Amino acid sequence: MMALLLFGLFFLFMFLRIPIAFSLALSSIIYLLVNGIPLNIVPQRMFGGLNSFVLICIPGFILAGNLMNASGITDRIIKFADSLLGHIRGGLGLANVGASLGFAGISGTALADTASIGSVMIPAMKKKGYDAKFAAAVTSASSVVGPIIPPSLPFIIVGTLATVSIGDLFIAGAVPGFLMGIGLMIPTYLISVKRGYPKGERVPLTGIIKDFFGAFWAIMMVVIILYGILSGFFTPTEASIIAVVYALLVGLFIYRDLNIKDVPSVMLKSMVQAASIMMLVAFANLFGWILTSEGIPTLVANTILSISTNDIVVILLIILLLLIVGTFMETIAALVILFPVLLPVASQIGMDPVQFGVVMVLGLVIGLSTPPVGVCLFVAASIGKVGILTVSKELIPFLLVSLIVLLLVAFVPQITLFLPSLFE
Repeated sequence: MMALLLFGLFFLFMFLRIPIAFSLALSSIIYLLVNGIPLNIVPQRMFGGLNSFVLICIPGFILAGNLMNASGITDRIIKFADSLLGHIRGGLGLANVGASLGFAGISGTALADTASIGSVMIPAMKKKGYDAKFAAAVTSASSVVGPIIPPSLPFIIVGTLATVSIGDLFIAGAVPGFLMGIGLMIPTYLISVKRGYPKGERVPLTGIIKDFFGAFWAIMMVVIILYGILSGFFTPTEASIIAVVYALLVGLFIYRDLNIKDVPSVMLKSMVQAASIMMLVAFANLFGWILTSEGIPTLVANTILSISTNDIVVILLIILLLLIVGTFMETIAALVILFPVLLPVASQIGMDPVQFGVVMVLGLVIGLSTPPVGVCLFVAASIGKVGILTVSKELIPFLLVSLIVLLLVAFVPQITLFLPSLFE
């Protein structure tokens, strides 16, 4: 009964458009008051959720990504992707997906990908004759690659919750991320051919090489982070600080598009973003503690296993839950609440925690581009100046591809576990 009160209040506050962090906080505090539990548990559980050395890397990676963005990296990645793919029919759409693959290693978040890539690519595609709904759909669908390809903020949260190697999670997401990117290029190309979307001129090899070196230093940041973590040279937290120093040096002395006067504003923006994520993690940890004390993880596990003990059915039920939750709940909050609940179920059917972490993140981020309230869908539609319903219909083939990749990751363990096994 008390669990129903907790969830009822939470959904009520969300319906009233109260930010999800405060919806979690308010519903949790009211629950505590009704049950006569001292409110001093609130700061204790909030601090407990944040008291992790690994979580310090979140502000670092956010700052590094913002510094690279301020250095004009978005334009360089788009230019390189366009030089490779622009001569193909629908090449600008393919370049949009390719740019998302490149930008994913810088931002680590889907919304940043949608806003940065979309603000450049959607107007450019419209100008070249692409339908606005198609441009918005491609941008929204491809942005979900952001949290899969390392470095990834959701994977940092999963590593903290499951006490598994963040380096393993980072590299486990590489193959699914590229599968998603390549998969999304298929409907992009087929639709472009069917509708007769334009293609650009072929860029000579010298031009491709020049554009590659324009994006080279951004790509190298991802390589340095992964190699350093996996080889044991530094921890994920240390890697985030190294990424900040690297981004500063590249922006100031190599690209030279980053002005030293811009650094304070970039730092302020990064602090706001990091604080909002940390607050979300803290309140979600309080909410999750209440769920645990109510026995919700055991109840969910028993409910799922009571429906079926067949591994395939259990995995499909988990995926269905993730897709539904991902449409209305912020990814990090959903991870903090659901991961401890669902991990025991996944363990009972023999799923590796690293594989399950990738499945959870992928299942939840697909919801970011799914109606009714996918935030990436809203941002892309807003940039393209087109209706949500119109973009949603255009998204169908892209969502089907995303679901196929999700099912492959869930049912073929080696897709996620092969690369991490090479570094054991």
